[in-house]
Parts: sequence; structure tokens; C-alpha cells
Amino acid sequence: MKDKKIDAKKINHKIIYALLLIATITSASVIILIIFQIAERGIRPLFSTYLVDGISVKINVFEFLFGLKYGGRFFYGIGYLIINTIFNVFLSIIIATPIGILTAIFIVKLSPKGLSHVFQIIVEMLAAVPSIVIGMFGQGFIASILRKITPITGNLSLLNTILVLSIMILPTITMMSVTALKGVPKNIEEGSLALGATEIQTTFNVTLKAAKSGIFAGIILAVGRALGEATAVSLVSGASGSGPNFDFFKTTNMLASRILIGFKEVSEGSLDFEIRFTMGLVLIIVILFFNIVLNKIKNKVANYEI
Repeated sequence: MKDKKIDAKKINHKIIYALLLIATITSASVIILIIFQIAERGIRPLFSTYLVDGISVKINVFEFLFGLKYGGRFFYGIGYLIINTIFNVFLSIIIATPIGILTAIFIVKLSPKGLSHVFQIIVEMLAAVPSIVIGMFGQGFIASILRKITPITGNLSLLNTILVLSIMILPTITMMSVTALKGVPKNIEEGSLALGATEIQTTFNVTLKAAKSGIFAGIILAVGRALGEATAVSLVSGASGSGPNFDFFKTTNMLASRILIGFKEVSEGSLDFEIRFTMGLVLIIVILFFNIVLNKIKNKVANYEI
């Protein structure tokens, strides 16, 4: 009887292991297939010759990666788009991170329980808002305010783009920070209070430091979302054809939004169509690079003592 129970446990363990393995392989396969498909089509334009208006065109890899102009018949430089993307995401993170962390502190530590629940629901609802709706909000409401208080004359600008990106990543940072703060052991806070620290001092000097790894994970997710955002950015950026663009009151452009703009107007198999897969491959590499760097920083930060 005992042997039958042991055998049943082994069978159940093997079944669960197999199911988990299948789920993991499925998830990994999707990522691998996406990268393979983008890479296969993205590398092709760099080594092939295309016929454009009766003229043979071959992409210069150096000019493509470091060029400062995109547009016209033969100009395919995305160097300025890479710089714009990093610059815009960096500024949006600078804006959204402190707001998100402070919001999380208020929700978890300072607000009454009922109000905390309400604010948490609101933040979750903001995370569920489609990017195109946030882009429309930026195109309408934010743009109208910027026109009144800045020299901006239209709806499209770098400043509007940064604000829209900040709104998009704010709920990610906030919710991850909320989860991290709630996960801090109570005995750490109680020890700080027992030593004479106030609740505010404990929150900022002890709880926040203990939650820093989880908060940093939220920032990493936010960076990934901001780097790949296209729909909302395309509505407020202005599709600048050259750069880099550092003037807050003028138009800008990013890698993801450049891929999206005019995608339906180009014919499949043409250079304009294929080059977008190359930009997608570059975007994947940029995102992967920042994920690796930020994860290494997160691991170092997590090892620091409280």
C-alpha cells in the first residue's frame, strides 16, 4: 500500500513536471520565433540590392546605423532615432520614477485603508488604458495646455512625447513599488521603530531601502515598455525626419514610432517595407542591451546592506 502511494506521488510529480516544462518551452519558443523572424527579415536589407524607381539601391550599414536623416528616396539613417529613443525614455523615467515611488509609499504606508484601496484601483485602471487612448489624451488635453504655457504652436513636440511616455510607464513603476513595499518584513520596520525612528524615517530609510530590488525591477519593465512604445508616440512626436532632437518645443521621433509610420502604405517586399524589420531588429538589440545593463545594476543594488 505504501509503495503504491509512493508510485502515485512519483507519477503526479512527473506529470506536473512535464506540464510545467511544456509551458516553459512554449513561452521560450514564442520569444525565439519572434526574434528569429525579425532577425531573418531584418538582416536581409543590409546585404541585398533593391530596385527603387528603376535604380539599384544597396544600404550602407554604417550610414544606416549612424545616419542622422531618414526619408526621401535613398536616406535610411536611424542613428538619430536611436539617440532620440534613449534620450526620451531617460527623461520619462526621470519624471515617472519619483512620482511612482512616492505614490506607492502613500498607498502602502500613509493613506487610510479604504482610500489606499481606491488609489490602487485607479492606478491599475491607468495601466489598463490602451496606448492609443493615452496618445489621444496627449494629442488633445496635454497639447492644449502646452500651447498655453510654452512656445509650442502645434500638438506635436518632444515635451508632449516625454509627458505621454511618463504617463504610460507610471502605473508599472507604481504597482511594482507597491508590491515591493508590501513585501518588506514587518520585523524590519518594527525594529526601526523600537530604536526610536519615526514612521516617516522608517519608511524612507528602512522600508524603501529594503524594497529597492523590487522597485528597480519595476523601472526595468517601464524602460522596456517605453523603448517599444509606438502608437501613443506616433500621435504626439511629429515624425521628425532628421536629428537628434533635443529641443523640447519642436518635433521628435523614436525607433518604434518610425517603424509604425507609413507601414501600411509601403508594399511588401520593397526596401521601405523590409527596412522596418531591420529597425525592429535594432530596437530589440537596444532593449536587450538596456535589460542586461539594468539587471546587473539591480543585482548590485540588491546586494547593498540596508
